[in-house]
Amino acid sequence: MSLSLILACFWAVAATVTALLPMRLQFPPGLTLLVLAPVLIGFIAYEHGVWLALAGLAGFLSMFRRPLIFYVRKWTGHAPESSLGPEDRA
Repeated sequence: MSLSLILACFWAVAATVTALLPMRLQFPPGLTLLVLAPVLIGFIAYEHGVWLALAGLAGFLSMFRRPLIFYVRKWTGHAPESSLGPEDRA
């Protein structure tokens, strides 16, 4: 197995462990993983081509969908969703 795929496996394990942490402890390792992901996906594309990089991108987007949605809404000027569900809103 190539170095890029081994690193991707370690990244996935680290992201899973980070998700198991309490919310207040998730930010520093989660931000680190968020920053490292494009570099790792680029490394996968360099070693294995576009199709495997797209598979890595799909996995990344799947694991970080909530933070990415939050930041896209924040950057586009839309108000981030409240943490209350529709049944809790008055």
